[in-house]
Amino acid sequence: MATADYGLKIGTVAQQSGLPVKTIRYYADLGLLTTVMGRSPKGYRLFSAAVFARLAFIKRAQSLGLSLEDIGKILSVRDQGTLPCGVIKELLEAQLQEINQQMAALTILKGELQGILSGWQDFSDQPQPPSTICPNLQ
Repeated sequence: MATADYGLKIGTVAQQSGLPVKTIRYYADLGLLTTVMGRSPKGYRLFSAAVFARLAFIKRAQSLGLSLEDIGKILSVRDQGTLPCGVIKELLEAQLQEINQQMAALTILKGELQGILSGWQDFSDQPQPPSTICPNLQ
């Protein structure tokens, strides 16, 4: 049940956000959801409607490669009343730098794989010492 007086139960939040209840609990336990209003008389977590904007932000930030730890830092800045745009920019720049490094490493790996495959030989009809696994890689 969801009312203005009692807040939104976690099942309602899960259904409307498309996230599993377990994920919402996890985010709340990490402190990412300060939109928890408290608990119902039966002990259910109750959320304000602002939880949806927060969950959407978390999903978007994760899709850009930010960790939940980084997202927590961002949300902490916002919860202190400051827009965290500067923090977000720094984190995204670091993420971009990491992606560039990964791409450079993958380019090197691609060249190595192409080199191995371009010189590939079929050794199946040639006897090999027992210690040889694949002459193309040794």
